This record gives sequence, C-alpha cells and structure tokens, in this order.
Amino acid sequence: MSKAKSFHMSAEEFRRQGHAVVDWIADYHSRVEEFPVLCRAKPGEIRGQLPASAPQRGESFEQILGDLGRIILPGITHWQSPNFYAFFPSNASGPAILGDLVSSGLGVQGMLWSTSPACTELETHVLDWLVPMLGLPEKFLSTSGTGGGMIQDTASSASLCALVAARERATEFASNRKGCDGRLVAYCSTQTHSSIDKDMKIAGMGLENLRHIDVDRNFSMRPEILVRQIENDLNAGFIPCLVCATVGTTSSLATDPVREIARVCRDHKLWLHVDAAMSGTAALCPEFRSIHDGVEFADSYTFNPHKWMFTNFDCNCFWVADRKHLIQTFSILPEYLRNQATESGAVIDYRDWQIPLGRRFRSLKLWFVIRHYGIEGLQHHIREHVRLAQQFAGWVREDSRFEIAAPTQLNLVCFRLRAGDDANQHLMEQLNRSGDLYLTHTKLDGKFTLRLCVGQTNTQARHVERAWQRIRQETEKLGAR
Repeated sequence: MSKAKSFHMSAEEFRRQGHAVVDWIADYHSRVEEFPVLCRAKPGEIRGQLPASAPQRGESFEQILGDLGRIILPGITHWQSPNFYAFFPSNASGPAILGDLVSSGLGVQGMLWSTSPACTELETHVLDWLVPMLGLPEKFLSTSGTGGGMIQDTASSASLCALVAARERATEFASNRKGCDGRLVAYCSTQTHSSIDKDMKIAGMGLENLRHIDVDRNFSMRPEILVRQIENDLNAGFIPCLVCATVGTTSSLATDPVREIARVCRDHKLWLHVDAAMSGTAALCPEFRSIHDGVEFADSYTFNPHKWMFTNFDCNCFWVADRKHLIQTFSILPEYLRNQATESGAVIDYRDWQIPLGRRFRSLKLWFVIRHYGIEGLQHHIREHVRLAQQFAGWVREDSRFEIAAPTQLNLVCFRLRAGDDANQHLMEQLNRSGDLYLTHTKLDGKFTLRLCVGQTNTQARHVERAWQRIRQETEKLGAR
C-alpha cells in the first residue's frame, strides 16, 4: 500500500523548527531594548506588506520565520522592553513562556475535571498556594469548605463574574430566570477601572445604574458618600447588589479603604469585590501587605499575575469566599456534558465558575513561574521595582520644574511639569516619538499627568536613570521653567 499523503509537520520537523522558534524568542529578548519601544508603523502599513489572499500551497517554515522578522516585528510595541513604563506592565519570563509552550503542546480543553483532571487540580492547588503567599484570608482556600480560586483571562472577566453572581444573590437568582428589571445598582469610585462600566452593560444592569462615588485628595473612595448613595437608592426603590473596591487604581495606584467599605457592605448585605489587578502582586512582600487591610471581609478578590508577576498574558487569579453563588449563577448542564465525576459532586468543574465553557491550561505557566523563582525570587524583583520607582520619585521632587501629582505608592509615579497641560503633553509625545522610552498619561484633578510605572521583568537601575535623563533633556528643549 502506498503511504497516505500528509501535510502535517512531522515530529522531526517540529523538533527542528521548535528549536528555531525558541532561538528566535531568546534572541528577541536579548536585544529587545535596542528597538524603539513604541511602534512607529502607520495605519495599514503592516497589512500592506501581506499577500491579498492565502497561499494555495504551503510555504516553508523558514519563509514564515523570515516574514516574522521582516513584517511583524516592525509592527510591535515592545511590552517586554526594560524601557516600557506605560500603562501597567504585561511582563513575561522564560519559565512562563516555556509553561505556555507546554500548555499549547498538550492542547488541553479543561472545561470539566473529567476532560483533564490535572488541568483542574493543578489550578486549584496553585491558587491555594497563592493565598498564604499574598496574605489573603483562609476563606479563599479550596480546602476551607466554601471558598476557592480559579484562573480567568483578565480582571475584567473576573469582575464580571463577581457582578453577575452579586446580581443573582441580590435577586435570589430571579434575574437569571426573568432578566433584569432596571432596579439593580452597583457602586465603584470615580477612579475605578472602566471595565466595571463595561461589565454593567454586559450584565444587563445598565450603565446608568453604576454609581461612581467621589474620592478624597488621595483619589480613594469616600465611604461616607457611598453610604449616602446607597440610602438614597434604597429610598428610591433600587436594589443595591455590589461594591467594587480597588487596591491600586489605574490612574494613580490609589487604594480604596477596604475595611470601611466592607463595614458598609455588611450593614447593607452587599457583595464586596476587591480588584487588585496591578497592586496585588506587591503583597508577596510582607512589608506591602497593608494594601490588603480589610480584604478578609471581601466576597471576591482578583489580581493579575500577567501584570507584575512575570507570568505572560493572559493569567488572572480570582477567588470567592462562597463558591456556591458562583456555581449556581453560571451552571448549565446539558446532557452532553454529564459525566460520573461531575454527578458525584467530588470534583470542581471550572466551566461553572466563568463566562465561557472552554478554558486553557493556564496554571502550567503560573506553576512554572512560582517553582522557578520561588517566593524569595519573586519578592526580590518586586522590592527592586518599588525601590527604583521611589528613587525616581525622589529625583522628580528635587527638580523644581516638576511636581508629584499623587501619593507615590509602590511602583507607579504620577508627575507633571508645572508649566501646564500643553507642555506635559508635548513632553510625553517627544519622549515616546524618540523610541527611548514609553510613557502614558492620565488626568488627575483635571490636569494632564504623566505616569511612569516600573515593572518590566528586566528593568534595572540603569534604565530608570536613563529615563530620567531623557525626561530632563526633553524638558530643557521645551524651555520649561
């Protein structure tokens, strides 16, 4: 019999090209700081270099890798550059990349325990590891009897899950059956991430039913205003269901007073969700765990290892104090998903804890990272990033042309020229255009404010020193006083 024709890559070819790809990635990381941090491509420039139609015949892998460097790489903003200070980091590391490679190689779809027990059980175990690592309350442990954790894609999805579960708890699961009636309301501060606004729309609760509570001079939610708003809503016939407290806001890394907010939630039987997407990683270090004051009263908590814990995107950790509300909210069991393990009640099926059915084996990369660095290694790098940010803030304070725009907590510095919004915007644009570093901005107290976040995996003292030097050089060109 003649051998059946196959277009698949053989094991030998996969091994050879796999080595080439790993070499390509290693070379990229070794020279990433040589590239302009912010991509300089113009709209449509990358697509313009791609063929109008797909190839009829397969092409060699050497051609594909060649085009990766020739076409794709010039269209990349280099998030892994040590000179990336924009937004918040989305850092990666060798062990995380290799863990992701193993996950892709296994190709597991972990919707049920039975579809790959190791996918579920490793995830549960690693999330239990993280509870004491971060100083979180024991009620979030899967062994506590009621709580547990899981990996979501992003904090936006985790917050959506918390919001929908809170909605159902407040309506005794009636809104799942009948839909929302326009009376459910939720609360956050004016500094809360915009994903909560989006979550309100997706959850069918309506954007107008999200109450944005004013903040104090440190940009933290004011609990006394929260109380007044809740009472006003109750008097008007609304049904309050959730408060989102932030530990590390996007604009300024402000921390809401979780303990005081928890007291309000307890008095009014509201779900307290704590979003620590960025700052949560800092709690790996005991000296920074004050950010978690009051978290022991939270119904749910989330943070992103894919921001500051060297675990490449996407990887969000989400815990609940009582998993039954989450499961009852999301569980639907058609006949084709029924199986003996699920029916026994002895296993976790994470499909019931999230929006989608399917899920990747994300815990592998988190497991690789924790085992490679150890708690000690993770703490070392977090402390160094905080030290560098605080040093940068000190330089800003010593230069009379600048001012610090918000309390400098952890690894984010919010600063601006005293010369006004136009000067600050021009300074940022010139710096980003240079390719030497990448900054983003926000508005605090209505003023254009520059943000410098130290958190990239390989950012060292020399990079932060160079950033400050470039900022001063461009300021001199502006003639700012």
